[in-house]
Amino acid sequence: MTRDEVFNFSAGPSALPTEVLEIAGRDILNYGGTGTSVMEMSHRSKAFIQIHESTKDKLRRALSIPETHEILFLQGGASLQFSMIPLNLMKPDGAGRADYCVTGNFSNSAMKEAKKYGTVNIAATSEAEGHTYIPAQSELKLDPAADYFYYCANNTIYGTEWGYVPETGAVPICCDMSSDILSKPVDVSKFGLIYAGAQKNMAPAGLTVVIIDKSLAGHEMSFTPLMMSYQRMIDKDSMFNTPPCWCIYMLGLVLDWLEKQGGVSGMEKIKSEKAALLYDYLAESKLFRACARPDSRSDMNITFRTGNDELDAEFVKGATAKGFSNLKGHRIVGGMRASVYNAQPIEGVKALVEYMKNFEVAHNV
Repeated sequence: MTRDEVFNFSAGPSALPTEVLEIAGRDILNYGGTGTSVMEMSHRSKAFIQIHESTKDKLRRALSIPETHEILFLQGGASLQFSMIPLNLMKPDGAGRADYCVTGNFSNSAMKEAKKYGTVNIAATSEAEGHTYIPAQSELKLDPAADYFYYCANNTIYGTEWGYVPETGAVPICCDMSSDILSKPVDVSKFGLIYAGAQKNMAPAGLTVVIIDKSLAGHEMSFTPLMMSYQRMIDKDSMFNTPPCWCIYMLGLVLDWLEKQGGVSGMEKIKSEKAALLYDYLAESKLFRACARPDSRSDMNITFRTGNDELDAEFVKGATAKGFSNLKGHRIVGGMRASVYNAQPIEGVKALVEYMKNFEVAHNV
């Protein structure tokens, strides 16, 4: 199949805008008349420094990031932040305390990692109900003396998303926004730290974006590894060593594309329309059902199933043959998952719904 014949519903690495890939393809051998690719130029060169600074400026504008917060372009994936956050934000010598809200696999992994460095309070967990919902503010059991509060904004595996920013008083909020960043406006000033693996809505895999209140940096534990100090990365402008140059360049292109869509406000309207197409059909379907609770459903990762594993497998196989790729649910939960990140065109969602309708009729439901 050609690219025009496939709609990629992968949870990550996910689809990138075709326009962005076309520009990158034109630049790949000769960026800006330099005679070199971004992948082979020095990260200390004038050409790359301009790319780096421009991308930071574009991201700051896109999310209205205040000057109190620094933007870091790091490596190690979002999972490295499971360790970096407690190492940098918890009080040392085992005196640290943090609140964690466990609403899925990744927040659970982050919580387990934090326990190595201090005391963790489970502010809330949705595990008993299969992570099918997001706890309400009234359900959060907060520690007023915590060094920070941690949550994952969107749960890719279970298809749930926080519809509000928790109120934590004076306790800084740390948030994993890997799978819904740039899909809607965010009041960055409410957060001590935001991080996101780029491979969902931002760029190819290999880049992790961290947005941190500068007042939180510089207090890391004494044994914090060299490359895991936020303050060191702030001081070196993310270039203590060679950064993920190509991914930073690609993020800049994605941000240019995002601006053409109306920025994050325009994207919020688009993503809500795409999600509504699928959820409205699931609400009326006699064969398929959505997995997440209605008040907690993600607009980025829509999980659903038939209730029959063999039928689910038949659906996924048929969908793949029709050009709808990566619809199989995560191995932990099974079923199906349609990830409709920013680059997924609305035409892809409409075509998927039509296929689902035809599949339902074909099975006499």
